[in-house]
Amino acid sequence: MVDAGKVTPVDRPRIASRAVFIDRDGVIFRNRDDYIKNWAEVELLPGAVDAIVRLSQAGLRVVLLTNQSAIGRRIVSRQVVEDIHHRLGQIVVAAGGRIDAVLMCPHHPAAHCRCRKPQPGLLFEAETQMGIHLASSWLVGDQPSDIDAAVAAGCFPILVRPLNGSAAGDDLPIACPVFESLSGAAEFVLIASRRQTAALEASAP
Repeated sequence: MVDAGKVTPVDRPRIASRAVFIDRDGVIFRNRDDYIKNWAEVELLPGAVDAIVRLSQAGLRVVLLTNQSAIGRRIVSRQVVEDIHHRLGQIVVAAGGRIDAVLMCPHHPAAHCRCRKPQPGLLFEAETQMGIHLASSWLVGDQPSDIDAAVAAGCFPILVRPLNGSAAGDDLPIACPVFESLSGAAEFVLIASRRQTAALEASAP
């Protein structure tokens, strides 16, 4: 797992400039009302790690994109959150995949920062620092704020929402695909990615 600021940018037209931005809580980890405060409280959602592995093995850049206001609320330290992300990265690597970068907003909502979703600041950071072509990338999240951020940045939004959650997609700003898990969302992305690749190769001189 690498720091976003240390990634060598790539040209926009390249296939390697595509990314899948994945929200953390509710997509990879099971949500907790009292926040995840240490690794012992982490519960990986079924199929989430395998989905990340499949996306990374397909040549897509996988970026964890997460609001962690528990840091700004002084509920948990930034170091603890970063350690949780490091351990997640190790699990993904052991399974044969990778997380290319972690982009995190640590601020309290009252800070009104530009990096907290639904603001698209972290996505634009990925565009400038990692050379990611946002219009050819996807954002997978479980909240309307994730969808808002994707739309604002020009990414393709995908919602993950279990059937026992709130009404699927009824509270979203725009219509978008809705899946019960990251596994379903990943399969959708992989199909779309193959179509993109075929179109890019067909248009190559």
